[in-house]
Amino acid sequence: MNYSEPRKSMVDNQLRGRDIKDELVLKAMEKVPRHEFVPEEHKERAYGDFPVPIGLGQTISQPYVVAAMTEALTLKGGEKILEIGTGSGYQAAVLAEIAKKVYTIERIKELTEKSRETLKKLNYNNVKVVEGDGHEGYKEGFPYDGILVTAACQKIPEQLNEQLNEGGRIVIPIGDRSFQELFVFTKNKGKLEEKFLFDCRFVPMIGASGWNY
Repeated sequence: MNYSEPRKSMVDNQLRGRDIKDELVLKAMEKVPRHEFVPEEHKERAYGDFPVPIGLGQTISQPYVVAAMTEALTLKGGEKILEIGTGSGYQAAVLAEIAKKVYTIERIKELTEKSRETLKKLNYNNVKVVEGDGHEGYKEGFPYDGILVTAACQKIPEQLNEQLNEGGRIVIPIGDRSFQELFVFTKNKGKLEEKFLFDCRFVPMIGASGWNY
């Protein structure tokens, strides 16, 4: 199957047709082969306007959500980014098309290995996939110019704030299992200034005390 047309339609209708305006994000999502990041049985649904199961109770987010979260980081190229929650690896690939270096953390071993394999096959050599507990961030690569969290949290872990550069941004869904809101926080003089983006639904962050719910 030729996926180039469905991918272009996804960008034109789901992204340009809404409020995604960042050309770097649009070009990245028109380039990244989303179908390579979903299981074989779901490939025909890869470019639909909805999340797709990837196994182990996880999903690949709706294309619009991926685009909106990436756009909220206001990347220009050359940045160093941390992603919490690798999942399929698709979001990391989109980030890698714009940023200089992407570190991405996944707590599920099978997903860590699969995403690492897929990203390597597609020659995303500027992505490092790490198995671990994302609430701790990743000290090896910090400070980061942006942090993107793809699992629902009750609050921002202090470790992520500490690992964020001044002027950097954290994009994160905050709430409980039933209701979450997506925010972008900008670090200004050491403090995080918040901006609400939209209501959302993500799988929950699991790990540290106070994050299991």
